[in-house]
Amino acid sequence: MKKKYGVFAGMLTVSFMLAACADNSSQQEAEESGNDSGGDEGSSASSEDATEISFIHWRGEDEEVFDDIISQFEEENPDITVQMNIYPSEQYQSNAQQMLRDGSTGDVFTSFPGTQFETINNAGFFTDLSDEGFVENFAETSLEVGQSGGSQLAIPYQLVFNMPVYNKGMFEELGIEVPTSWSEYQEMAETLKENDITPIAFPGADIGPNQTMNSMMMNNAKNVDVFAQLESGEESLTNDWWVSTLEDFQYFNENGYFQEDALGTNQDSAMQMVADEEAAMLATGSYHMASLKDLNEDLELGFLPPITVPEEEVEYEGIHTATFMLAVNQNSEKKEEAKTFIEFLSQPDIASQYANETGQHLTVNDVEYDSEALQNTSHWIDEKDTRFQPRYLITEAAVEDAVLSSIENTLGGTAPGEAAEEAQQIVEENIGG
Repeated sequence: MKKKYGVFAGMLTVSFMLAACADNSSQQEAEESGNDSGGDEGSSASSEDATEISFIHWRGEDEEVFDDIISQFEEENPDITVQMNIYPSEQYQSNAQQMLRDGSTGDVFTSFPGTQFETINNAGFFTDLSDEGFVENFAETSLEVGQSGGSQLAIPYQLVFNMPVYNKGMFEELGIEVPTSWSEYQEMAETLKENDITPIAFPGADIGPNQTMNSMMMNNAKNVDVFAQLESGEESLTNDWWVSTLEDFQYFNENGYFQEDALGTNQDSAMQMVADEEAAMLATGSYHMASLKDLNEDLELGFLPPITVPEEEVEYEGIHTATFMLAVNQNSEKKEEAKTFIEFLSQPDIASQYANETGQHLTVNDVEYDSEALQNTSHWIDEKDTRFQPRYLITEAAVEDAVLSSIENTLGGTAPGEAAEEAQQIVEENIGG
């Protein structure tokens, strides 16, 4: 697998808005119920003497498995308790830096690669983990995305494939072969439409543009440094690599490859379309496979990124990301306890439990994948030529917003060339070019 890595940043907003939205999962609840149920005094005293650390992240769908893992951790480390707070991903990206500021929240926190990593790094909130022994528990090839200035500041926990998930059983029933070229992709889409099936459920109201852009552009812009060059003024969104990508989005939308009102569809509605077999593909990524199986346990799933070029021009077969990066807050007074928790998460048996119960591929060495979905897709790790998610190589938030807005504007009816020009103007205003 070819691996190219970069960094990212989040925007600042007021952190108290998050408190009302957060899902709290705390071992304190168990302690309070224990007081009511007459637990033994020794256990109560031990809990009262324990050091509580704060663990914050954005994956609400992982709450149940993390609750169990935290219970195991606390049993093994009775002098430490873990308060877990979960926030919606969009709010987490916007507000994490503010929450980390005084050190009272997020002793252990997670970071997206790309713009959020860059912003948190610039604020000085990462603790250098370079000399920690648990770093060796992770695949060396995954670590670069959490590095800066020669230091290991964050450690990616998940290996995510940011490309459409498809219904393999439906393809087999309709006799559709997985396309390997643009012409075959068109034939596939037309066959699905003839059978009253929407080819791609596109969640344009939230994560659709920022996820789908990666595989849509992977063979249109083979240069992995294209966004670095965009931010340095050497490249332009008005050049063919991006205009062609916007034209492909326009083609998909105008020819019914996306559902009607794609910009008004959120990810939950898009997932339901695939679960109900109204759509053949979900334009998000591997992180939604477990949720799709929960909605329809009979689904057999695989990955099918869009092919937008002739077969002889295909260089990349898909997109991968090393994400859910574990880190220790530099402002924390409980750094050693926080590191102990990360070390626990990096143990192969704990990582295997997390992987199989959440449907996530991980970067931890010696993880064993027992779930059918993970076994069916694990060959993408070593056998496929995937590219690191291009969007996470954008380091300026305003540039990322401009890129994504050009997709939304194109889907809203703006000509691709015009949408690209408008976005490029914003880029130039923000890079000083």
